[in-house]
Amino acid sequence: MRGIVWFRRDLRLNDQPALTAACEDCSEVIPLFVFDDPLLQSHVFGSACVNFMLGCLEDLAASLASRGITLQWRRGEPVEEVVHVARAWKADVVYWNRDYEPAAIERDRTVQQQLAQIGVVVRTFKDHVVFEAEEVRSATGEPMQRYSAYRARWWMKWQAMQPTTLPVPRLLTAEKAVSLPAPPPLPSASDLGYEPVTLWIEPGERIAQKRLRRFVEGPIHTYITGRNLPAVDGSSILSPHFRFGTLSARAAVHAALASLAQGRRVSRPDVFIWIDELVWREFFQQVLAAFPRVVDEPFRQVPAPAPRAPGTERDRLYQAWREGKTGFPIVDAGMRQLNQTGWMHNRVRMIVASFLIKDLRIDWQSGERYFMQRLIDADVAANNGNWQWCASTGTDAMQGYRIFNPLLQSKKFDPKGEYLRKYVPELAAVPTDQIHAPHLMTHEDQALAKCRIGIDYPSPIVDHRQARDEYLALGKLQRTR
Repeated sequence: MRGIVWFRRDLRLNDQPALTAACEDCSEVIPLFVFDDPLLQSHVFGSACVNFMLGCLEDLAASLASRGITLQWRRGEPVEEVVHVARAWKADVVYWNRDYEPAAIERDRTVQQQLAQIGVVVRTFKDHVVFEAEEVRSATGEPMQRYSAYRARWWMKWQAMQPTTLPVPRLLTAEKAVSLPAPPPLPSASDLGYEPVTLWIEPGERIAQKRLRRFVEGPIHTYITGRNLPAVDGSSILSPHFRFGTLSARAAVHAALASLAQGRRVSRPDVFIWIDELVWREFFQQVLAAFPRVVDEPFRQVPAPAPRAPGTERDRLYQAWREGKTGFPIVDAGMRQLNQTGWMHNRVRMIVASFLIKDLRIDWQSGERYFMQRLIDADVAANNGNWQWCASTGTDAMQGYRIFNPLLQSKKFDPKGEYLRKYVPELAAVPTDQIHAPHLMTHEDQALAKCRIGIDYPSPIVDHRQARDEYLALGKLQRTR
């Protein structure tokens, strides 16, 4: 029997359910990746994300080649390409791991229907999450809309099932290879219409495993503190690997729990807080699967202040935010980190999102779209869920509005200004006690620091206290209508 394994968001050999099943079922296995031309041409994602994907594919192709298997690839409309090669290669079955984004669900349904028409069987598997949406439900069987309740049931499910991981299929050998014309080299970012970039985070399964080992051997045990310090390497930085499936969530949870048995100092609370971040990821996935409308609209309709009207002032503020020229160092450092590296520290993501929505009164959808175009770990469910959380339109039940004070956040989480100096070099010589609010420096201090406010570094584009008061007042007015 000949089977095609359609790789998508699962670019690895370890713990790969579709690949494992194909190797067990079939005498011949063809690994396939399809570059989705319509999606690439839409530029929903940016160059960092595309370059990372290409790096992951190169690593996957090399891993397969070392076992005598060739990764085949095609470009075009995915439904057409998969059906075409299934027919051309005389496949009996096509395997893939499920995706939960609304467009992907519709795509996969169409592929399955068209393959059935030509007599090709489809087998799909759970992979991108530990538990799919229907596996973690409320007592009444409804989708869960509160993270705390979802988390409790997720852990109950884990304890009951103890999901296992799969090794690299031992049957993945040259004996499974199919004699097909060798594909050309994988396309470059330029070939796909994107700018080549030097990646700040290395791609590929081997790097993901190495990063996970380093994290669970050290930083995970100080995660509660370390995750909030942008100048410290205290987080896992594995989100791009989860995004493209070079590491499975199951393997990550097992590795984290196994770290508690290490001989060195370990911290159970820190480990579980990190695993909870993976649970958040799955919560947002099940929200997207159960409520696909969140892609285009708020999860909850709340009496929030109306966004700033389109116009010159709105455009000026939005551009300053995008370029990291707001005059608020922690906001500017975050945006410049995003623009330069394709990644942003999670604490800073919350700060810059709050600033855009609450201080500048610009719609959260604009921020969500910009992040999707810039993030190396661009993921619809996580990006949408986090932006709606910051906009107070998401699933959590917090009453009122969550408004971050950028000055206080900066002082608390980057007290020495190390993160600020790294990404806002204009402030390199500003003393630590002045770096969080450089606009308060005297002219003499500015001269000594070689940082003239309004010239070398911008003045604040808004007054935070005034912007906060205006936002709350507008919100109160909305609630009384």
